[in-house]
Amino acid sequence: MRFLSLYTFKGIHKFFTNKYERTFVRLALFYGEKDRYKETIINFAGFEFIVPDVRSFLWQFKEIFVEEYYRFSVDVDNPIIYDCGANVGTSCVYFKTLFRSAKIKAFEADPKVGEILRKNLTSNKIENVEIIHKAVWINNDGVEIGLEGADGSSIYLKNNTTFIPSIRLKDLLESETRIDFLKLDIEGAEFEVMNDCRKSLNNVKNIFIEFHSFKDHPQNLSEVIKILEEANFRYYFRPVDDRTKPFINRNNKFNPNLELQLNIFAYKVN
Repeated sequence: MRFLSLYTFKGIHKFFTNKYERTFVRLALFYGEKDRYKETIINFAGFEFIVPDVRSFLWQFKEIFVEEYYRFSVDVDNPIIYDCGANVGTSCVYFKTLFRSAKIKAFEADPKVGEILRKNLTSNKIENVEIIHKAVWINNDGVEIGLEGADGSSIYLKNNTTFIPSIRLKDLLESETRIDFLKLDIEGAEFEVMNDCRKSLNNVKNIFIEFHSFKDHPQNLSEVIKILEEANFRYYFRPVDDRTKPFINRNNKFNPNLELQLNIFAYKVN
């Protein structure tokens, strides 16, 4: 009983002390039952955004603004941020609320979503963001991607596939003297990209990786961890799909081809 009261108090306390929690509840009540993949204009935290899918945006807002997954500290006023998988720009505006002078490279592979990203940043006067309409990859030769229309486009999605221009992340990392935050939310391509960059992470201080494991493909989580350890990162894990009875419920309930989705937070301590 005491535990339950503490749990309830924690939720109530968060609602009254976190303005973004209250915003999320308001948005969820108003937009939560809207049809999926229907372009909508949403106002939040002083911004007006076009979103191609309300449900995916709501969970982005929850993770980015309420839970602050991307919050980091740095000893400069103009951190360099690589936002790989910028989607419609929710992460970009969050970074700008933390660091007004941040220099951001925003990568988005889906052409339609990338155009929405550009419109959102322009209409909200978000400056000093370089938008790159290419897939982050292991070469500059292009890559075939299945387009989902929101935040789920992937090299492992076999529906609505198209050939997308790509850019090799390794080359970009090696061109920088420092990268304060590297975000990899690239829907399954993270192992290939991290493996290609394993010798080029010296100047990276913080990494966020949304790790995916798909059925009938090697999981490679141990290799991703090894790459981080070789580059002297400490790390912390947080599951996205917190399933009960995982020996029975082996797949994501929203995506039956997805076995594991895991957030990895990696940072250097000196």
